Order: sequence, then structure tokens, then C-alpha cells
Amino acid sequence: MNSIRRRLLPLQTVSLVLGFMVWVILSSLMPFIKEDIKLTSSQLAWVTAVPVLFGSITRVPVGYWTNRFGARKLFMISFVLLLAPVFWISAADSFEKLIIGGIFLGIGGGIFSVGVTSLPKYYPKERHGFVNGIYGIGNLGTAISAFGAPVVADRIGWEQTVLLYSVLLVVMAVLNFVLGDRQEKPVVTPLMEQIRAVSPNAKLWLLCLFYFLTFGSFVAFTVYLPNFLVSHFGLTKVDAGIRTAGFIVLATAMRPIGGWLGDRFNPFKILIVVFAGLTLSGIVLSFAPAMKVYTLGCLIVAFCAGTGNGTIFKLVPMYFSKQAGIANGIISMMGGLGGFFPPLILTILYNATGHYAIGFMALSQIALSCLILVVWLYYQDRLRLSANIIESTIEAILITDTNSIITSINPAFTAVTGYTSEEAVGKKPSMLKSGRQDKSFYDEMWRSLREHGSWQGEIWNRRKNGDIYLEWLSITAIKNDAGEVKCYAGMFSDISNVRGAGKRTG
Repeated sequence: MNSIRRRLLPLQTVSLVLGFMVWVILSSLMPFIKEDIKLTSSQLAWVTAVPVLFGSITRVPVGYWTNRFGARKLFMISFVLLLAPVFWISAADSFEKLIIGGIFLGIGGGIFSVGVTSLPKYYPKERHGFVNGIYGIGNLGTAISAFGAPVVADRIGWEQTVLLYSVLLVVMAVLNFVLGDRQEKPVVTPLMEQIRAVSPNAKLWLLCLFYFLTFGSFVAFTVYLPNFLVSHFGLTKVDAGIRTAGFIVLATAMRPIGGWLGDRFNPFKILIVVFAGLTLSGIVLSFAPAMKVYTLGCLIVAFCAGTGNGTIFKLVPMYFSKQAGIANGIISMMGGLGGFFPPLILTILYNATGHYAIGFMALSQIALSCLILVVWLYYQDRLRLSANIIESTIEAILITDTNSIITSINPAFTAVTGYTSEEAVGKKPSMLKSGRQDKSFYDEMWRSLREHGSWQGEIWNRRKNGDIYLEWLSITAIKNDAGEVKCYAGMFSDISNVRGAGKRTG
């Protein structure tokens, strides 16, 4: 298994690098392509957005097929299929031909689902965040194309540059054939059955929203920056490519760090920082700042988007351990769609208003919404953990309001007393009284609760069947931030056997 791990992680990561390189051919070379093929601003937006759309849609079936047929076959087939659009685009001379080629370039983005579905099979759950983060370094493929393609095209032309990708595709198809795992364990659950199993879970759609924003902003900026930097700031095509590559490198470098942070710390805390940063950067960019401030805003987006991309996939196996493949596919699909819509929306807004401010402000508001939802999930997770602890503890627990009315009990309470939740909730703890303690005993208990907020000691109580038993009881007053008592929590255990004091009334 260790030898397979050492081989597959770099193999699949490099395969993703190539897939992403091919996926963004059109956006990387658009400053050159639009000199030969006349495109309106709307057509330009569609040409760069179509590969993103189809790359996103294919991620769900690709994740399913990976589970069924294995990563080796999926990578091989994908690289062979990508040869067709590469040759087609190299000879394209119209908007329509670029659109047709872009549709099939989407395969390059769809293969993201291969690794996130396959690699976790070879690692323990506590390392999934880091492993998926390492695999996510494949995002670097977009940087390689954004930086390298314009440099090569400046020397040999964009058509010949596109053809060079076919050599790499053949090489990686062969490497996957030779080095891929031929014994990968298949999962043959029908696709629709898997979708039905995960779709009712609200957390799936919240993770989709989070990844829609983090990966979507990464893809959107990757597609949008090269042409924007040339047209808005007057940079050369090569300079714009270098700056875009810097954005991609930072976002890509932060992805494994985000996965590692998700493994090491609470992932929700990491996402709180991520969405706070995206909210801030969106506001900064909406004011159309000068080049230095604009660069800072973009770098914040790269830092936060990359970190969030790695952290989110740590959460998937936490909630979908049995359906990780289909959940990864759906979530990554939504992330890709997050990169499809922004360039189109920005183009529409720019044509209507003459600037991009509204689009960037929308980014900040969506990020703010995600921030609120993550905070809510964080506290829900803590409450759920507390509830699980209460439900699972061997100590009997009851909660009462300030009027001494029982509001909840745990299973251990029923095991000790015999009273079920239906029988106990709404009653007072006096239902357990044995009659062995006098009024002064209870007066002293309440005096301690009022003065110190707690009481503990031995007390005789009666079970539902009439048995009298001795228990060790601790009572704590639960207060709010203002210091007001909101409820009382009692925890007790039966110590009759320890003391040899169990009796039965008759």
C-alpha cells in the first residue's frame, strides 16, 4: 500500500496539472486569439466561460465513473479525448468553432473529480484534508498555462502553442497506463441511488455554496485577469500572464496548507477567516483602486480562496464517509460553476455601467453570507457535540428550568431510575424522592445553589419500581452572560452497590 501511495499521489497530481493546463487554453491565449478572430466582449466572455461550465457539469459523472472503473482508466480516456479539441482549436477561425472546442476542453476540468474520489481510498481519514490539498496543487496547471502559453505564443504563434499540448496529453496517457493502479477497488452503487442518498443532507448544499465561492473565485479570476489587466491597466500580454500566474501560484500553494490546517484545527474556524478575507477583498476591489491596491485585493482573494479550497474537502469525509465520491463530484461541480457565472456577470455589468464595482461588491456580500453560515455551522457543531456527549455519557443527567421542571434527560437517567423521557419531562425531580431526607437537607441544597451555584453530595432516591438507592449527585446552576440562572443541570450515578446500601420498600 505504501508503494502505491508514493506512486499515485504524484502521478494523479501531475495528471491534474495537465488537465487544468488544457482546461484554460482559451483564456490564457485570449489576448492573442482575439487579434486573429474578431470577438465582441460578450462573445469573448462566452468563449472563456464555456470550458468552465462543461468542466463543472462533467465532475459528477466523472466522480461516479472513477469509483466504478478506477482512476487509471479515467485519466487515460480523458487525455485521449482531449486530443480532439486541442487539434480543433488550433485550426479554429470563428467564434462558433471556439465554442465547440471549448465544450470538449471541459474534460480537462472534469478530471478534478478523479483524484478527490480515488486518493482517499489509500489514506486514513485524518489525512484526507492534506492529501486532497496536495492533489489540489494540480491547480498549478492554470498558472503554467497563464504564464507559459503567452510566452510561447509570442514566439511561435497561438495555433502552434495549442498543438504543443497534444504531446503532453499523449505522454500522460501512457504514464497512467503504465503506473496507474490496476487493482483499485470499485464502487458499483448506481449513480442516482448515490445522489438520492446525499441530496437530502443540508450540509451538502452548504458545502456546495462554500466551494462555489472559493473555487469559483479562483477560476473566475484565472479566466478574467489576463484580458482585464491588458484592457484596463494597459499591461502587455506577457506581463498580464505573469501577474495572473502569480495569483494562481499563491492560491495553489495555499490549498495544501488549507487542507493541513483543516486536519490540525477545527475546519470551521479556518473558513471563518477565509470568508472574512473574501468579504474584505471584494469591498476593496469594488472601489476600482489603483494598480497596487488592486494587486493587494487580488492576492487576498488568492490567499483565502486557496485556503478555503483545501479546507472544504476536509469536511466532505466527515459528513459523507460512505458517499464521498458523489459528494466530491457534486461539490466540485458547484465550485466549477462558481467560475462560470462571474465572468459573464462582470461583462454584463461592465456593459451596463462601465465598471465592475457591482460585481465585486456582490462577491463581498456572498462571502459575508457564507461567513454567517459558517459561524452558525460552527456553533451547531459544538451544540451537537455537547448533545452527543450528554447522550453517550454513563452518568445520568437531567436538566430543569428555574421552576424545577425537568426539560430533558439522557438515556443513562432512564437506565438508573426507570423513567423514560415521556414520563419525566414536564415533572419535577421530587418524583424521585425517597422520603429519607428531611426539609432541612433540601433547604441546605438550595442555599448552596443560590450562594455558590453548585451542590454535590449523597442522596437517597426512589426508582420507578419502588427500589430505594443511594446516588452521588452534582447540581450546577447554568447562567447566561448577564449572570442570570437559566437552568439547572444535575448529574448522578448509582453508588448503592459500592456502599452495599440497596434496599426495596415493600
